[in-house]
Amino acid sequence: MQRVCFLLKVRADRLDEYRERHAAVWPEMREALSATGWHNYSLFLREDGLLVGYLETEDFAAAQAGMEATGVNARWQAEMAPFFEALDGARPDEAMKPLGEVFHLD
Repeated sequence: MQRVCFLLKVRADRLDEYRERHAAVWPEMREALSATGWHNYSLFLREDGLLVGYLETEDFAAAQAGMEATGVNARWQAEMAPFFEALDGARPDEAMKPLGEVFHLD
């Protein structure tokens, strides 16, 4: 199982709304994530807007491609894009660049 961690930056003026949106993630989005191999997926948000994402998957590239093929992901990404800083024209899911793992303890 591949462990993936990534960072994004949520706009300071949108933190509360970002939290609200993720308290009620659409059921079809949750189902699509599970169906395309996203397991143990968590998001952590610091007060300055730093967002840390973590997930486990057999193949991150395949999990991303699976989500890209769903209609619900396109709708979700379009709604979430305004919440983020420094996407440089990318969708939030395209800006998720995995960090290199340097230590793991089972």
